Amino acid sequence: MSRIGKQIITIPEGVTAKLEANIVTITGPKGTLSYQVPPRIQVDIEDNQIKVTRLGQDKQTRSNHGSVRAHLNNYVQGVVTPWVKELEVRGTGYKASVDGDKLTVLAGFIHPVYITAPEGITITVANENKITVSGCNREVVGQVASNIRKIRPPEPYKGKGIRYLNEFIKLKAGKTAKA
Repeated sequence: MSRIGKQIITIPEGVTAKLEANIVTITGPKGTLSYQVPPRIQVDIEDNQIKVTRLGQDKQTRSNHGSVRAHLNNYVQGVVTPWVKELEVRGTGYKASVDGDKLTVLAGFIHPVYITAPEGITITVANENKITVSGCNREVVGQVASNIRKIRPPEPYKGKGIRYLNEFIKLKAGKTAKA
């Protein structure tokens, strides 16, 4: 039995969960999320608790068991307090700004790079070098933050680029001068 899959999810106050035709819908103060349950996995919602059980012992069902429980737990936590990823922009002339749901990044290219935030995701910029991505869905928040980081990953010599907040970049020594 999966150690993660057999744990019971408790639903906090202000959050509702519904199961209709293998689709679990979780609604809370910060938003609504839906998850399609894979076949041979059973989800039971009763007494403010969600219990995930598997109906088979094949490899795919066993691997889905803990995964489904983890996704549902992340959804329950996300509709109460949004998931947050913070990035920082380092480098001379590198900066970011946001206008509505569109992020503009100047990262050493001859053109600015634009990223539009998907539905349910908010992007904010503090003092042109700190980007905050937040939303209910943990997967989407992580993917958007990863896409922003991919614009200009930190380089190993001076550390210029876009990195996660408190990410450690091991810097390499540059060329030594000829004597």
